[in-house]
Amino acid sequence: MKLVHAVAVAVLTFGTAGSAFAATKHVHEDLAKLAKISEPEARKIALARVSGEVKSEELEREHHRIIYSYDIKQEGKPGVEEVQVSAINGKIVSVKHESDAKERTEKK
Repeated sequence: MKLVHAVAVAVLTFGTAGSAFAATKHVHEDLAKLAKISEPEARKIALARVSGEVKSEELEREHHRIIYSYDIKQEGKPGVEEVQVSAINGKIVSVKHESDAKERTEKK
């Protein structure tokens, strides 16, 4: 009987903690409402810095910043250039090259 009681307490304790963790894990912040720069404006800024074809775009929070992230494919170059534009002030946050292999691992 003590074993059944101990198991029941453990299930309730960990089940409740797990539910609380799951609830906080899935809290989604509406970043679009926080952005001061529109996506078309940010895209124009990114393409002015790195010319090419936008392969993917994302509005995300990274390192406590709200950014638009663009993967831009340049003709004749392997991989993509990742250009991050602040969604708050429109400034370029970073530009870095990502190899095809790195891109594949990011997509997983």
